[in-house]
Amino acid sequence: MDMIVSIASTVVEQFQKPTLAFLIGGMVLAALGSRLEVPQPVYKFIVLVLLLKVGLSAGISVREADLLSLAVPAVLAVLVGVGIVLIGGATLARRKGVSKMDGMATAGLFGAVSASTLAAGMAMLDAEGIAYEGFIGALYPFMDVAALVTAIVLARLGAARQAAVSVNASGGGTVALGGGGSAGSENSGIVRDILTDTLRSPAISALLLGIAIGLFARAESVYESFYEPLFRGLLSILMLIMGMEAWSRLSEMRKVAHAYLLYGLAAPVVHGLLGFGAGLVAHELTGFSAGGVVLLAVMAASSSDISGPPTMRAALPEANPSAYIGTSTGLGTPVAILCIPVFMALADNIIGF
Repeated sequence: MDMIVSIASTVVEQFQKPTLAFLIGGMVLAALGSRLEVPQPVYKFIVLVLLLKVGLSAGISVREADLLSLAVPAVLAVLVGVGIVLIGGATLARRKGVSKMDGMATAGLFGAVSASTLAAGMAMLDAEGIAYEGFIGALYPFMDVAALVTAIVLARLGAARQAAVSVNASGGGTVALGGGGSAGSENSGIVRDILTDTLRSPAISALLLGIAIGLFARAESVYESFYEPLFRGLLSILMLIMGMEAWSRLSEMRKVAHAYLLYGLAAPVVHGLLGFGAGLVAHELTGFSAGGVVLLAVMAASSSDISGPPTMRAALPEANPSAYIGTSTGLGTPVAILCIPVFMALADNIIGF
């Protein structure tokens, strides 16, 4: 009974947070037939500011970390982020009726990191007096960016292949996406073009620029005076926009809602255990603390509610926000938070605090 009450209170708490509250508010407005619109130039400015802020924060965190101690956990965080997206691509994105674009966008958000969930994990460890590495906050951009870029590239590659097959079916041409030498060469060219196009896209370009400036420049003053104060307000407007769009595309979800429900409930547990395993590897190689192992698991279990939505909205506009935001924030976040005590118990039994 206590567990049911805990789950219910966590879900209610998530619905009261700005991310979901403004998303639902936008859906309600659209459902009521409101004519509220946000001009496209304003939307583009909001996304630019949000992504630059996320990039600056990540770059500053990495610059201030102990790079030698950071190296092994950072590489493992990248591998976990990519691995989570590949798992999503092999499961959710292949379910009958689930759009490849929607499935990969959802997997990308689950591979990326929720700063609020990470903060909740840190607070729980602090309350128990459990130590962890000071550079933990600098690990999230490695997992975050790796997952988002991987999801975007795979989604666009899938779309390119589907388009090529459609052209071949209608026009009788030859599709060079598999097997032989020339086909393999053509396939490599497609992957290279999509990867290059992704890195040059406005969303990823802004994110990488922010990381570079935060890493190599002294950007703290502009970050603290401009980007940080504006961030939450602009994010709420973006969620409002995405809520209105999500309502218009909600009908696309009805036949496959069960697939997203199962994924949203199971993915945080599976991903968290994957992150926990990576943390154990770091512990064996570098003496990574038990608290650090827990927080790496928490990062893997979490799903992005800040960097992910604007990145996906800008890079994969075809994807349905009601699919990837509803599944990640509405389902994934409560489950990830409830998993934190489980990861703590595992670490205590395997490593010891």
